[in-house]
Amino acid sequence: MSPVLVTGGSGYLATHLIAELLKAGRPVRATVRSTAREAGLRAAVRRGGADDSGLELVVAELTSDDGWAAAVAGCAEIHHVASPIPVTQPDDPDELIVPAREGTLRVLRAARDAGARRVVLTSSFAAVGYSPKPGAEFTEDDWTDPDTPGLAPYPRSKAIAERAAWDLMRDAGTELVVVNPTGIFGPSLTTDLRSSMALTKAMLDGTMSVAPRHRFGVADVRDVADLHVRAMAAPEAAGKRYLAVADGPTLSFLTVADILRRRLGPLAARVPTEEAPGDDLPQPVIHNDRARAELGWRPRPAETTIVETAENLRDLGLLESDR
Repeated sequence: MSPVLVTGGSGYLATHLIAELLKAGRPVRATVRSTAREAGLRAAVRRGGADDSGLELVVAELTSDDGWAAAVAGCAEIHHVASPIPVTQPDDPDELIVPAREGTLRVLRAARDAGARRVVLTSSFAAVGYSPKPGAEFTEDDWTDPDTPGLAPYPRSKAIAERAAWDLMRDAGTELVVVNPTGIFGPSLTTDLRSSMALTKAMLDGTMSVAPRHRFGVADVRDVADLHVRAMAAPEAAGKRYLAVADGPTLSFLTVADILRRRLGPLAARVPTEEAPGDDLPQPVIHNDRARAELGWRPRPAETTIVETAENLRDLGLLESDR
């Protein structure tokens, strides 16, 4: 059986995806930036309930051609998960745009040249719904316009990178499927603080004293991994995008704080109780109908994901009160 390639193997989403593939009996090859990440990755996979004996690691970086031909060799199925997510937005947008676009194209060219059957690419809702739209109602037919006035570098980079991916793979012979998650939350298999974990930690530690005025969809990292697996397997998924978001309304940080306080009691004693001043923002409506209808995807409730993210931080000993 040929291995399944997962890029960015030590990441928040990739570790869950690798664990699911291994538990399904699939051999996995994963890319890492350095062999120094191997022990942590294998521990994460075991934490996810998988036997890591079926896992092979190769070194390859999105910023270099080195290693990619060997990484994709013999792999009919490729999950391109690796992507830089900044802690802060850079002053120069090209610091994000160029590596996001060129890294994606580097992996896709290697997959195409190796004759891979299908690539499932992790993009983002940032490539779908960050341009104003009357009613703020979004499906996979929507696109963020990179030229939207005031658009931050991150959503601009995601829109540009995904457009470039579709352009490259239009007649490539290798099928492309894209998964567009909203904000990814949920338990981590590693002790590295990813962006959503860091936000939740800041709320619980009290370092986020006032809730930012922002509205967003929630996608559980375990459900996004499951959607990747389903998108790879379903013949009808070829050439399509799939929004990954929990059912129900989008949330504000203040709503998240209220959930934590109501469900976790003393653990959430320091979460913010006020929202930053400003005008009310549109509450986006983000549809997951395509993933549900075509792939049988059933996401967890957003509240469950929020609570289990916090509990995971506690269980990993990553909260200030734990030290």
